[in-house]
Amino acid sequence: MSATSNPFHHLVEALDPKDPNQRFFNLSKLGDPRYDRLPFSIRVLLESAVRNCDEFLVRRADVESILDWKRTQEQTVEVPFRPSRVILQDFTGVPAVVDFAAMRDAVTKLGGDPEKINPVCPADLVIDHSIQVDFNRKNDSLQKNQDLEFDRNKERFQFLKWGSKAFRNMRIIPPGSGIVHQVNLEYLARVVFNQDGLYYPDSLVGTDSHTTMIDGLGVLGWGVGGIEAEAVMLGQPISMVLPQVVGYKLFGTPDKFITSTDIVLTVTKHLRQVGVVGKFVEFFGPGVSQLSIADRATIANMCPEYGATAAFFPVDDVSVGYLEQTGRDAEKLDYITKYLKAVSMFRDYNDVSQDPDFTQVVEMDLTAVVPCCSGPKRPQDRIAVSDMKSDFESCLGAKQGFKGFQLAPESHNTSVAFQYNGAEYALSHGSVVIAAITSCTNTSNPSVMLGAGLLAKKAIECGLSVKPYIKTSLSPGSGVVTYYLKESGVMDYLFKLGFEVVGYGCMTCIGNSGPLPEPVVEAISQGDLVAAGILSGNRNFEGRVHPNTRANYLASPPLVIAYAIAGTVRIDFDTEPIGVGTEGKPVFLRDIWPTREEIQAVEREFVIPSMFKEVYEKIEKVNERWNALDAPSDKLYPWDPQSTYIKSPPFFQGLTAAPAPPRSVQDAFVLLNLGDSVTTDHISPAGNIARSSAAARYLTEKGLSPREFNSYGSRRGNDAVMARGTFANIRLFNKFLSKQAPQTLHLPSGDTLDVFDAAERYRQAGSPLVILAGKEYGSGSSRDWAAKGPFLLGIRAVLAESYERIHRSNLVGMGVIPLEFLPGASAASLGLSGRERYSLLLPDPLAPRMLVDVKLDSGKTFQVRMRFDTDVELTYFLNGGILNYMIRKMSGK
Repeated sequence: MSATSNPFHHLVEALDPKDPNQRFFNLSKLGDPRYDRLPFSIRVLLESAVRNCDEFLVRRADVESILDWKRTQEQTVEVPFRPSRVILQDFTGVPAVVDFAAMRDAVTKLGGDPEKINPVCPADLVIDHSIQVDFNRKNDSLQKNQDLEFDRNKERFQFLKWGSKAFRNMRIIPPGSGIVHQVNLEYLARVVFNQDGLYYPDSLVGTDSHTTMIDGLGVLGWGVGGIEAEAVMLGQPISMVLPQVVGYKLFGTPDKFITSTDIVLTVTKHLRQVGVVGKFVEFFGPGVSQLSIADRATIANMCPEYGATAAFFPVDDVSVGYLEQTGRDAEKLDYITKYLKAVSMFRDYNDVSQDPDFTQVVEMDLTAVVPCCSGPKRPQDRIAVSDMKSDFESCLGAKQGFKGFQLAPESHNTSVAFQYNGAEYALSHGSVVIAAITSCTNTSNPSVMLGAGLLAKKAIECGLSVKPYIKTSLSPGSGVVTYYLKESGVMDYLFKLGFEVVGYGCMTCIGNSGPLPEPVVEAISQGDLVAAGILSGNRNFEGRVHPNTRANYLASPPLVIAYAIAGTVRIDFDTEPIGVGTEGKPVFLRDIWPTREEIQAVEREFVIPSMFKEVYEKIEKVNERWNALDAPSDKLYPWDPQSTYIKSPPFFQGLTAAPAPPRSVQDAFVLLNLGDSVTTDHISPAGNIARSSAAARYLTEKGLSPREFNSYGSRRGNDAVMARGTFANIRLFNKFLSKQAPQTLHLPSGDTLDVFDAAERYRQAGSPLVILAGKEYGSGSSRDWAAKGPFLLGIRAVLAESYERIHRSNLVGMGVIPLEFLPGASAASLGLSGRERYSLLLPDPLAPRMLVDVKLDSGKTFQVRMRFDTDVELTYFLNGGILNYMIRKMSGK
């Protein structure tokens, strides 16, 4: 970096006086007392702005805005942020690489150099979302599932391998390695970057909303849309509103029977009530010292579930101890500690003098946490384990909603007998049919994983078992988990209860739960049963885990095993035995539950640095089938027109060197009239492709049989499949209809059609479309296809009461207009039925967050806010989306 290019170059000094080649920007030399009052998370934003200040993308005024955070965070102040790196998983990574490949084609057509389309910011892609639980309770389930994963996804994997060769600065971690967030925590995280002798904080954005897990290690990161991540990879800063920071003070010592999962579910409910959407949460107080890095990471992982942008735990001695435990070398630990202390980013949680200013402070006493689960349909709906039975039974008769299934009282005790493997069983409401230790939320945490193993050991020793029809599975977040479960001697007990390792990846939590036994499905259908899934994941939205489990509960790994043994969620563990053991003796959960002290003793002995080093030294070469995979070597991808997995998207068709003026929306029909909390699971294609769906019809026309359909996630590189799968969730509730269904009303004809088919009719008639929605539209995972799919359906604008942060950004990135009702207004208060036709005249010039008029065909007019929040977002929209803007920029047009 030259002195002429950065006005803050005078802050650069040597980290070690003996080695002038080790340099850093010493923020303390700003000589500004405001710096030491900034939240630690904001200090990371400030350092990035100082280091990247070029008076073009990042200005001196931006540095001042961040430094003056205490005043400016109460306003809507836009600042740029250049993360140190980007992380992707394959569900979101494949479409990103597809877009990069298509952008190379587009730049070539505009006369530019296609190799300019190349990651500038380092990018890591971990293949972890493709494996499914097809096989369980077999000695070779892992191998069979991995073989099926490769057979189904060979074409996608070949494409990704091409990307790893074609694009510089992109690293691919092959399938079978683990869950992206755990691999990030244990292996990819730098904590402090050393780039050619220049030291600066590790920070990142990722295309998965649970990227926030890395905040538990003191690395600032959060989820963004795949579209936004691509721009960062191409060297663009993120434009963000300077966030408010909620200080979350932890104190007290948790009870010896409490797990980190209990703490995080309690925090999730609390912060949802506090209201932290769009804000940073930064943890402080003496209670943080009670938490391991795995505990902190578990809390940070669930950040999207309480709605914050990031959930930050500044680096302390415990963080450095974790880096040592996970095999980072001594030289790195030395410069990490030295650098962070030099820039006042190293924390002592017991030193109150280090407590910074916060927008707001909330507190939690860890001694008040009780064992709990969350469900049956949302992660923020925490229930104490002692209340699970009564809560579930109240949900049966409650009105259809987040906590209700609206069953007639006379059906609450329905029981259906069925035969399985020659024996007779019975299912009723609340019967557990899926029990999965899965997801990055918990598998990164040795305390809960070893806790599950110790509980399994005690259960087996007492003569307890799990009914064979329950689909049990164990999908560790990395090979290290399997290593310490085996070394500590608990793996055999997990296996005996049916919790065999079925794969290394994000499986049941994202809907890759695989099929249930046919007799179980028939019994559920026959009795219209509310069957239950119990999983150690972070998401349990409707229709996500499995179509046949209407009630799904998040729980710690030990509780997953406990409910699997009980066979039902309709049990009060305090008063009812979990099962009958040897000699007919009743066994209670308290009889087999391990204490925190027992777990920690095993963890100290068996979770050791050599395990991490051994697993990760060979991670990029350990998968033989990946190593043997052939892939093209061209700079431009040779698209196969017959492929049903990888297809050149239509986003850049007809792209011109200069953008056309934006078009107003005239006489648009409402495609869907939706309520509150419509998630990206409702919008974006996810899970298995239903045989009766529009996507299934398309694949059948291509000559595929249902067994070859695979999942929507595996086909995210094919826009024709994804457009047809948009709004195809069976739990979608559209006010035009009186039931949950992936359908809508085609208003001109009155026909009820699949959403894609209705959109296609509108397209053929030349009619633009809009969506009506309520509060928190687009909450859930950071899925780019939740914006790309509606764009391809012809949706020009969404009119909602409020938006989830990432989804609103993604809509802007695709050129879809996010409109927001004014405070206190809604479709209901304005008397909108959704059957009107909507017109939106775009004024000239446009400005961020401006008010605009919506005119109905009835003559009625009302005002809404156009949610382009920054000048940069407006620029993206005027170019037809962020990728169009980048193509014009990279082609020199």
